[in-house]
Amino acid sequence: MFSTISRRVFLSFLASGAATTALSAPPTASLRPVARGVGHFKKSVPGADAIVAAAKLGGRVCYAVADARTGARLEGGNAKTGTPPASVAKAVTALYALNVLGPSHRFTTQVMATGSVSGGVVQGDLILVGGGDPTLDTNALAALAAALKAKGIREVRGNFKVAEGALPYIKTIDKDQPDHVGYSPAVSGVALNYNRVHFEWKRSGGSYGVTMDARSDRLRPGVYVAKMQIVDRRVPVYTYADGGRSDNWTVAKAALGNGGARWLPVRKPALYAGDVFQTLARSHGIVLKNPKVVDRAPRGTVLAQHQSDDLRTILRAMLRYSTNITAEMVGMSATARRTGRVPASLKASASEMNRWAKAALGTSAMRLVDHSGLGGDSKMTADDMVQALVKAHGSAVLRPILKPVAMRDEKRRILKNHPISVDAKTGTLNFVSGLAGYMTARDGRVMAFAIFAADEATRSRIAKANREAPQGARSWNGRAKVMQQRLIDRWGAVYGS
Repeated sequence: MFSTISRRVFLSFLASGAATTALSAPPTASLRPVARGVGHFKKSVPGADAIVAAAKLGGRVCYAVADARTGARLEGGNAKTGTPPASVAKAVTALYALNVLGPSHRFTTQVMATGSVSGGVVQGDLILVGGGDPTLDTNALAALAAALKAKGIREVRGNFKVAEGALPYIKTIDKDQPDHVGYSPAVSGVALNYNRVHFEWKRSGGSYGVTMDARSDRLRPGVYVAKMQIVDRRVPVYTYADGGRSDNWTVAKAALGNGGARWLPVRKPALYAGDVFQTLARSHGIVLKNPKVVDRAPRGTVLAQHQSDDLRTILRAMLRYSTNITAEMVGMSATARRTGRVPASLKASASEMNRWAKAALGTSAMRLVDHSGLGGDSKMTADDMVQALVKAHGSAVLRPILKPVAMRDEKRRILKNHPISVDAKTGTLNFVSGLAGYMTARDGRVMAFAIFAADEATRSRIAKANREAPQGARSWNGRAKVMQQRLIDRWGAVYGS
């Protein structure tokens, strides 16, 4: 192309003076490309305020992030404002229990006999003694019953009792929850199957077959302490009444369809465990009288015992599956050990944990009312949660038992081989979402972070009967999770690359 420009045109151009000006002036920009630098890339990352605003959550969003090794605060918003942490509180409970009870602690459930045992006959009472084990299941009770048989026990002359006083009896973890939700059962020193009973129904012609059992992966003993009646109505779906020695439920026939199943909470945990153990003992030819509930077991001879997994294993499962009853029983067991006495209530035990957190972790404004985070009156600041995480980072006791959290795109699809790795505890209540834990960025920098979002005004307007799945809560929670991921992406880009 350049060969087609004539010599005359080129000379005319020079004569015009334009070329002289263009060629003689110093360059106003480098002729060699200049790298924009890391700062330019970081400036292109959305700001935290923009990320929060885009989520359109209403209420309040609180967050903080710090260098996990040094504790240096990197970014925060409303970081000193107390917000319901939901199940993020379980991370604090885990630290509390590990510190007070120790990672190798095991809970023990015993079968004892008062009086003498002669020729396979227990002359006195047989007592199932709860030891605060939140993981006791039907299989474990079956093993205890089999151990009695192996010892040659064939008859019990006295009463059959269940001692539940290792922890206080609490009818429900959170009184503001609907009666029928399995995640808010009763709590005491004995628990079976997370204090839940399995309700199953099947249509047969114009009627239904109903079972209430304490099933495990291999056993399905029926129970009499939990009773179900089908009522010809549309709403409410479930009702509960205290039957003295039984939990009396009704269910709306219109809600049943052709069949289904769900776990319902147990309100009488000692009677429930006694009911099931009585059935399992009978399968070995040992006939027990109906169980009686006592606070403490008298002195006696230990005939059989079951030990739980170690505490570290229990807490890893608690953090992964967010089991509320595990958090409450483990937390109250830690308080009993720390103070030397059984706590009077969940709130009293949580207050003791708050005091421990202030002394051991350096928190300043933690106001938890339970150990699971189920109670909406609990308050925690993002700063306090990050402070706790920073304090725990050096000992490496928490991160290995936290759940890995996959990074996702805005459509919630998992992003494989993402350069940021996250181990954290999630927390979800109606119009409350939390996430706190550790993130390792591309350059290896480890950060501790906490994100709490809550629309408490909307939450307060939900009727109790609708609190299991209120309208709008699912989409709100989805937006909150997208926001959390975008904040983590931001912190990885700005502070870890």
